[in-house]
Amino acid sequence: MIQGHGDDGYRYGQVRMNFSSNIYAHADLSGLKAHLASMLDLVGQYPEPEPYALERLIAEHRNIPSSCVIVTNGATEAIYLVAQMLRAQGVMHYRIQHPTFSEYEDACRMYGMTPGEGGVTWICNPNNPTGQVTPIAKGQLPKANSFLVIDQSYEDFCLKPLMSAAEAVDRGNVIQIHSLTKTYAVPGLRIGYVVSSEKVICQLRAFVRPWSVNALAIEAGKWLIANDVRAVPDVQAYLAEAQRLNREINAIPHLCALPTDTHFMLVRCDTHTAADLKDSLVRQHGILIRDASNFTGLDAHYFRIAAQSREENNRLLEAISKLINV
Repeated sequence: MIQGHGDDGYRYGQVRMNFSSNIYAHADLSGLKAHLASMLDLVGQYPEPEPYALERLIAEHRNIPSSCVIVTNGATEAIYLVAQMLRAQGVMHYRIQHPTFSEYEDACRMYGMTPGEGGVTWICNPNNPTGQVTPIAKGQLPKANSFLVIDQSYEDFCLKPLMSAAEAVDRGNVIQIHSLTKTYAVPGLRIGYVVSSEKVICQLRAFVRPWSVNALAIEAGKWLIANDVRAVPDVQAYLAEAQRLNREINAIPHLCALPTDTHFMLVRCDTHTAADLKDSLVRQHGILIRDASNFTGLDAHYFRIAAQSREENNRLLEAISKLINV
């Protein structure tokens, strides 16, 4: 795991506006909190060794068989489980297009895989940190004895079409990773899941640790799916605001925001390193951004931001413009 993921405000203690995490900071979690407060007796009981009840609910929600779903302790656990399972199945090589989330490569290396063709291809869709969607044509789907892993953690913050869970199940050698953590803005609870064919899920289940998902996380997952209270009530309006932020950044001299299909975006600053800009923004304005220089393929001048409220976005624009154009 690389050092320097987003949401590291604990290093500063003075963050008023957090643009560094891809989690929307203003989700209304009051209903979930009230529900979990009424379920605190669960901390005195073991959860299901494997959260079958939540898996059944997800399967019903996705219109797929429950035998095609595994719930995990966040999407990150899913990534490492998938890599472990594939290596045990004899997969020796991986292919990853950078820049993207570092855990795919870390997981493959942990289990002895090396870069190469003919094994497993990993795609983050929409991609972190660029925010761009990769269209997956029929000809790009994996051949027999190879796999395609698609991390769709940010699928609910995108209007472009993505592969459905049912399509992944039907393909046989496509593995999808999903994140309730991202969809419902509950990163502290760690709830993810994997969707694939029944055969692949059966193989994957052999590597799942008992009780890896705690009782409150399971209960939260069930409540969130049943009530479907999204982090952002109007995703279309939120994405329109993200596009406005992208345009306004590109209007500032020395900044270039890459095109994005979701709520976060990658930005390059010609005059400052991301580390210097991050430090100045947080210390002078209480604004936290994500230094993206530790993504493979990016240099010291790249940073990532996730759109927040219009007022906060405007304050970011004003602060960053002052800093780089003094």
